[in-house]
Amino acid sequence: MKPDEYHSDPIDQMLRVPTLQHLLKELRSGLSRYWAAAGQILKPCGVRVRPPGESAFSLSKNFFSVLFLYSYHRMGVPRSRRVLYAATLQCLRGMVTGCDNLLDDEYKPTLETDIPATGHRFRSVVDIMVSDRALFHLLTDAARKGEITDDRVLAASTASMQTMTRSGVQEATEEAGIDVILAPKAILQSIHHFKTGLLFQCPWDIPRTIEPIAQTELAPLLEGLYRIGMGCQILDDMVDLGPDIRAKRHNYLVSLIHHGIDPEEKKKLARIMSIQGQGHLDAVPVHHYPQALDQAWETAHRLLRSGLETLFEPPDQMLVTPAIRFLVKRIGATALGLERTS
Repeated sequence: MKPDEYHSDPIDQMLRVPTLQHLLKELRSGLSRYWAAAGQILKPCGVRVRPPGESAFSLSKNFFSVLFLYSYHRMGVPRSRRVLYAATLQCLRGMVTGCDNLLDDEYKPTLETDIPATGHRFRSVVDIMVSDRALFHLLTDAARKGEITDDRVLAASTASMQTMTRSGVQEATEEAGIDVILAPKAILQSIHHFKTGLLFQCPWDIPRTIEPIAQTELAPLLEGLYRIGMGCQILDDMVDLGPDIRAKRHNYLVSLIHHGIDPEEKKKLARIMSIQGQGHLDAVPVHHYPQALDQAWETAHRLLRSGLETLFEPPDQMLVTPAIRFLVKRIGATALGLERTS
């Protein structure tokens, strides 16, 4: 990468690519469909959906949705159905984020309403229920317009549950905390595989019930999305070292340290994990584990680059590096000094 490209905003770099410009227009249409459906569903309940601001349609706010839209573009899905899938993606996003909010006792909005902000758990429940109903509404409306056939509505609605359920089951196994630190390979194959890898393939569950695409054609693209998800999860583990130790969750970086060969890093980890009253562990100094950190970044970077190179068609390969830089920033790993090697 040239020095001036490294210092430029990765979003600005990506927005210069015509394919993304077109997909952002489709995303806007799909999101508008979702919010219109949500408004219709909530209006009889006395709840008003606030109109989204311009930032709600931005690439930075919808980066993963745009990646998934790009995968539909790669497979030759017609524009009209890409817009439909952009709307259903927001439904899935509303359900996944709502569930995460409840599990993490926080509120990241996917739907702005006039429900009091103090009732964040109830708002999460509403987001989940509305997104589920909006999904069925959007599919039946698409069938009425002739965009899909009637017999695909129930199949598509059912398919949306499959991968999300597998991912959610994995999350549920960690709710009570873990008592063993799995080996790094086991973390990737047995934990993150379900938690995030398969979740990044979930956006194809609905299109696969509708589009006449052979599995052999789709498989490489699904593998690319899987690798992107796995790379993102490793970055997330690097950032969440302290919180994951405190909450006793599986963490790839913890595994690399615990099962690694550096005795000093092992001692530091053991000391931290033995501390009673671990409320301060959000601030675990990740830089105290340089060997494990380098290993984790090498794996994350390899997965992200491989996945993005598979996703983007040859004329758009210039998107790979700024996409990695954006993800490092988005996940909060910039402070770890990783961008210099991306």
